[in-house]
Amino acid sequence: MDQTIKAYGFYQPGDRTKPPEFVAEQVPKPAVAGRDLLVEVKTVSVNPTDLRTRDAKKDSDDSFTIVGRDVAGIVLEKGEACELFEVGDEVFYAGTNNRPGGHSEWHVVDERIVGKKPQQLDFAQAAALPLTSLTAWEALFDRLGVSHEAAQNEGKSILIIGAAGGVGSIAVQLAKLAGLKVIGTASRQETSEWAKKHGADIVINHHEKMRPQLKEQGLKEVDYIFCLSDPDGHMANMAEAIAPQGKICSILPLQKPLDMQLFAKSATFVYELMYTRSVYQTEDMADQHKALNRISEWADEGAVVSTMANKLKPLNANTLKEAYEQLLTNKTIGKIVVEGPFED
Repeated sequence: MDQTIKAYGFYQPGDRTKPPEFVAEQVPKPAVAGRDLLVEVKTVSVNPTDLRTRDAKKDSDDSFTIVGRDVAGIVLEKGEACELFEVGDEVFYAGTNNRPGGHSEWHVVDERIVGKKPQQLDFAQAAALPLTSLTAWEALFDRLGVSHEAAQNEGKSILIIGAAGGVGSIAVQLAKLAGLKVIGTASRQETSEWAKKHGADIVINHHEKMRPQLKEQGLKEVDYIFCLSDPDGHMANMAEAIAPQGKICSILPLQKPLDMQLFAKSATFVYELMYTRSVYQTEDMADQHKALNRISEWADEGAVVSTMANKLKPLNANTLKEAYEQLLTNKTIGKIVVEGPFED
């Protein structure tokens, strides 16, 4: 009889205003070939993208769907073409959205999007980092073109809209390491304090006009904007705040036309989607492995801190529902982590 593993997933999307109806199932052990690793899952974290996967599922689709991108665990097996890891290595990563997710005892992932887990962080702290770190890294250095050399960014500024969320918490840290002046946005005292704790030089309120707030802080405009929520709702503010020939990056798609001020300013508007490299198997796919290893080094040096804000356990259907219920409030700070062992 083929070996099976425990996984947590759902059959139908259900009420999209509520968490997925997770159930435990025994599923076949995933096969490992090529550049795939088989990882023993120790800890996962939850992300809005997992809910978007559920929301995109048709009501008539009753297949068993396993979500969950962020994983920290240990390599159990490796494919014949693997060259980056050995059995027993501790790893962390964000999987792709065209393969089953990591809410399972064992999980298969391409080694080119996997990093070595920071030695100074436990599995829970490490699981909070991959998806948000890669999103922030790619947005800053690949999409916006921010230099990796802090000296090259002297005098430049970035506005991070949603600085206390999962991606925002790590984007603030990476932007500071890159030598940028960081202006974060938040709307509550606790989120403002969180953003400042992680390195934001200035925090303004994204529910109010942003450019007047920037002027109060002695800033006429900003060189870069990283938008982490509602780009349509923030477009007018971004168009006013961005400098001529500045650059804006969004992790969510626009539904409305770009503001004409962006044309007048010759501003750049780009998207960041962490899945692009893995889904399209791009030639630079292993850049995610390199980026995660650099994040791991910074974490071990204390230059980057885990953005885990809440840890739940054990890893079961009820705990996952609780984690996604918190995520649905849209008021979470940092990352929510769910730690093993796997229990019913």
